[in-house]
Amino acid sequence: MAKANELELDLVEISPKANPPVCKIIDYKKFLYEQKKREKAMKAKATKVIVKEIRFGPQTDDHDYAFKKRHAEKFLKDGAKLKAYVFFKGRSIVYKDQGEILLLRLAQELEELGKVEQMPKLEGKRMTMFIAPKTKK
Repeated sequence: MAKANELELDLVEISPKANPPVCKIIDYKKFLYEQKKREKAMKAKATKVIVKEIRFGPQTDDHDYAFKKRHAEKFLKDGAKLKAYVFFKGRSIVYKDQGEILLLRLAQELEELGKVEQMPKLEGKRMTMFIAPKTKK
């Protein structure tokens, strides 16, 4: 304590449970500032997961499918997750199998760009499938 007072710095207890307790003489305000700065840098480096959505109908035509597939490829190349879903309107819920075939076809064609995170699953009027981008080496 005397040494810390002499240097006009703070005595900070690092490990109180050790025998004897470990203390360090530092400028506490500067320590807090640097710690905050490190945390901010870590937060900036953390990757944010972006989820892009693509909507199909159960009877989506080949041209429309190809158009949406190109968008899906672009999203996966950019590193975003893809949420592809088939929306069943009214009585089109009868064509559940067509919707599943459409999503599985999309997954198969995007196999080299991403891996299926969740297989097609029916939730209410939507059949949803998630595709995550493959990590770059």
